[in-house]
Amino acid sequence: QVQLVESGGGLVRAGDSLRLSCAASGRTFGNYNMGWFRRVPGKEREFVARVSLSGDRTYYADSVKGRFTISRDNAKNTVYLQMNSLKPEDTAVYYCAAGFERVGIGITWENWGQGTEVTVSS
Repeated sequence: QVQLVESGGGLVRAGDSLRLSCAASGRTFGNYNMGWFRRVPGKEREFVARVSLSGDRTYYADSVKGRFTISRDNAKNTVYLQMNSLKPEDTAVYYCAAGFERVGIGITWENWGQGTEVTVSS
């Protein structure tokens, strides 16, 4: 398993950019799919983006496609989320997650960070 710690959140204005980081422990980081999720009070957790083990494949929610970029540096045990052209509706607590894939089932997200808050004002 891995332990995850997010950082980089803050208060920005619409149109600004922000980069979130997720530092992972352990030497098995490269064996996990990594993802970013977000949540606002009163709503369920929302998928934002994920990246494959080697970083060669990425996937995004339609709401952030073209604006956000997920990447990973396995040598540094770190996952990033570059957020550009931020909108007020992007305001949320962002969580980093680690999971594994099962054939025919998909990704099971089993490890979560504490979250980092992003607030986008208009």
